[in-house]
Amino acid sequence: MDSDTLQVFQRELTCSICMNCFLDPVTIDCGHSFCRPCLSLCWEEGQTPRRCPECRGISETPDYKTNIALKRLASLARQARADHDHSSEEQICVTHQEAKGLFCEADQTLLCGPCSECPEHAAHSHSPIHRAAEEYREKLLKRMSSLWKMREEIQICLNQEANTTQSFEDYVALRKVMIKLEYQRMLLLLREEEQLHLEALEREAKEICEELKESVFRMSQYRESLKEMYKELTEMCHKPDMELLQTQNVSLMTTLTHLTQIQKPQPVNPELPSWPVSGFLHMLNNFRVDNVLSLTTIVHHAILDDESALSEDDHPIASRQPQGGSCIVSWGAWGFTSGRHYWELDVAQSSSWVLGVCKSIFTSDSSISIGAEEAYFLRSTKVNSQYILSTTSPPLVQFVKRPLGKIGVFLDYDNGTVSFYDVFRSSLIYSFLPSAFSSPMIPFLCLKSP
Repeated sequence: MDSDTLQVFQRELTCSICMNCFLDPVTIDCGHSFCRPCLSLCWEEGQTPRRCPECRGISETPDYKTNIALKRLASLARQARADHDHSSEEQICVTHQEAKGLFCEADQTLLCGPCSECPEHAAHSHSPIHRAAEEYREKLLKRMSSLWKMREEIQICLNQEANTTQSFEDYVALRKVMIKLEYQRMLLLLREEEQLHLEALEREAKEICEELKESVFRMSQYRESLKEMYKELTEMCHKPDMELLQTQNVSLMTTLTHLTQIQKPQPVNPELPSWPVSGFLHMLNNFRVDNVLSLTTIVHHAILDDESALSEDDHPIASRQPQGGSCIVSWGAWGFTSGRHYWELDVAQSSSWVLGVCKSIFTSDSSISIGAEEAYFLRSTKVNSQYILSTTSPPLVQFVKRPLGKIGVFLDYDNGTVSFYDVFRSSLIYSFLPSAFSSPMIPFLCLKSP
């Protein structure tokens, strides 16, 4: 192939992003082709919609398969360029004055034909330089693919941590409102204690927010470290064959060392300490009622509202079906229609449970369901070996310690409020904002069997 033809051939097999021969080429929707690493780095910031770097056309396909034919042509182009450069002095054997066309796997050196037959190399495995270089490029591409998957995983964690930070800040703001309302209702508590509680919440929330922000920062650094390693391997792939082969062990060991030294950051679990509210149990016991749960049954399906079910390892706000196991369900034979009422329920023997009040309950031989309208529940579920506390109407994760013993339920029917308390810690878990009840409210408890 003459020089002009070779230049045209190589120009057609050149990535317009890196201006090198295609490396693991992919062809996107508009028909243009690019190196997969180049396209990944170009689109890594998640631009929407994704556009072709060359024609700016929209590309809707999220992932692309390697263009095998183009990959083979790019390999041939690299080989043609290497063959064209064989006349350079650094590729001529000083001893035999012949071109170095072989690579010794054992000694990691370039050899000419006569050198490969010498006693010190004759027993070793030899392969043409181009083939050895292409095999090493494939190793680098596999390592790059692994790095990119790790980068995508940490990006998901980073997004979740950022969302958790915002949710937590909103929750802190809402919790301030709840605490103020709680102190207004409980006239026996002193104003000084209210101020102390709010100041402690502010201080604790600030510390947790700092931890969350620090976690986001660490995850961002980890993501960038993965990206930099990915870039370094990309640059290594574009090096000439001889330089690539002579530095392959160093580059791979450096990457493995960096991955060993960098520890993947773990997400923060934001949890506010339980602040006791003085005298609230004494006051609420003035409205205590016993035996509020007079009906009990065992069912295999406990549908809490129109969409969600009580099940292990479900997200507390997710809409899913139960994953097996039975539930012990208890509820009141009649509902409250006025006044203030307080009762306590023991959940110490169950890891997943739901309790509260609701407007209506529907039962059958093997299942029980609760109408979504006017249902006020506190719920504990297990998610990836971690217990999550949440409430309904609307669904909201509670960033407080999970109660391990009795839970107090206070229904103020006339003022339209339902509140939950951790009896052991004498603290507020959650208080629904006031809303007018339009029908009797029935006490409810559902315990998932161990």
